[in-house]
Formats: sequence, C-alpha cells, structure tokens
Amino acid sequence: MTEPSPPILRAAGITFGFGRGPDFLRSIQLDVAPGQCWGIIGPNGAGKSTLLRLLAGLIAPRSGNVHFDGAPLGEQPLRSRARRIAFLPQGPPRDLPILAREVVLMGRYPHRRLGLFESAADYAIADRAMATTHTTDLADRPLLALSGGEAQRIHIAACLAQEPAVMLLDEPTASLDLYHQLSIFTILRHLTDGGRIAVVVVTHDLNLAARFCTHVLLLDEGVAVASGGPAEVIRPERLEAVYEVRLSVAEAAGGLGRWIVAVEPRRENTAPDRGPR
Repeated sequence: MTEPSPPILRAAGITFGFGRGPDFLRSIQLDVAPGQCWGIIGPNGAGKSTLLRLLAGLIAPRSGNVHFDGAPLGEQPLRSRARRIAFLPQGPPRDLPILAREVVLMGRYPHRRLGLFESAADYAIADRAMATTHTTDLADRPLLALSGGEAQRIHIAACLAQEPAVMLLDEPTASLDLYHQLSIFTILRHLTDGGRIAVVVVTHDLNLAARFCTHVLLLDEGVAVASGGPAEVIRPERLEAVYEVRLSVAEAAGGLGRWIVAVEPRRENTAPDRGPR
C-alpha cells in the first residue's frame, strides 16, 4: 500500500480577524498534500476567500501558523514563496492592453535571475502551460479580445508558468458558462492526478466540488463544519443547516454520482447578505 504524501501546505489552528474586531475565522486546521484537489465551500461570509489569502501568505493569521513545505510560511522569502505558491484571486484583470502570451509570461517573473527579458526557457515553459490549459491558439490575441472563460484559462496558464507546488484559486468559474466551468475544473483535477501539484479552489458550485475535488472543507461563519472526502462532506442533511435551504438529490446519468439541487429557502429572506470574505 502506498504511503500518503506528507502535507505541502498546513494550516495549524489558525484564527483571523480584522483590526481589533473579533475572530471570524476560528481554529482552522487543513493539511494539503501533493496530488490533492481541495474544494473550499460555504455560504457568503463564511471566510472562504480570507482563508485562501491566509494560505497564500498575503495576510497573517492572528494565531496559529501556516506552514509550507515544513517551514513557517511567514518566515520564507517572498520570491521563494512566489516561485512555489500560485494565487489566482477573484476576477483577475482582463483590461490589460497586452497579448495573452505576455500574461502567461508574467508567471515567470519570480524565476528571472538577471535582466528584465524572458529567456528561451521561459518561453518554452509558458508554451507548455498554454498547451496544458488549451490556450495555445489564444497566445497572440489581445487579452481584451478574449471571453471570460478564455481569459480565465490564460490566467491559470500564468499560474502554471510559475511551476508551483500549490495553486490557490478563488472562484475561478464565477460567471462562466457551463462549458468553461467544466473545462476549468477538468484542467485543475488533471493537474493533481500526477501527484506533482496540489490545488485548493474556493467554489460555490457544490456539484463541481463533488465531482472533481478529492477533498472538501465546509466553512460556516468562520468555523470548519466538516472536512474530508466529497461524499462525506457534501451531504444534504449537513448542507441544509449551513446554507439554510432545502435540497433535493438526483442520481446523475453516466455514473457521475449524485446531483444536488436547491429547492427553496428555509428562512425568510429578510436578513442582509453577509457578503463575501
């Protein structure tokens, strides 16, 4: 039996709050190993985006620690972290007046030792990243001319060009059509299949998380409600209390598991939206 890989990224009891405000992320524990695709799910305001920024080292926890490759993340040089941790925020810029290939080459910036210009090796790595994300035919098109799904795949290619050990993506399929949602999650899962890279993705799509992620973390108001395999975490009886909706489950065709559909809210829609965190 193959021994499981040790975690490459570990959140050990981290908490977080802004300024002097109370903690809204509380005692989060998460171990991410190479070859795993983690989905972080939960309602608006649950702390999903904040947790991803903590894992990327963009903000520091109030207590607890984030470790990367066995060492505290905050003690590692920024350039070293940028070479091995790729972070894709919500809504990356699409209005840059540059070509798609130039966006992908930006992923090589942490690896440039001398000079401002890319090497032949940088171009080769960028070309491989575009081939992996099926964007080679977009290379010479302006970023401004790409659709939302095309631009998102270009940004994922830029993350790949970093040659990271971990990719962290915040709602990469938001506002995309069904084809591009499936395309992007298929690419992300393919990246982890060889065991070389780990992926952590924030998503509101429970069915994509159930189908493509190897592990799922469910957050609610800053607390980890459940963590484990998709079949263990994405269960109607667990989700209904968190999302405050009634759910229906149907068997998907082609042996693709169960399909979860929201049927109706379980409370009056009078409280203000807590907003994303």
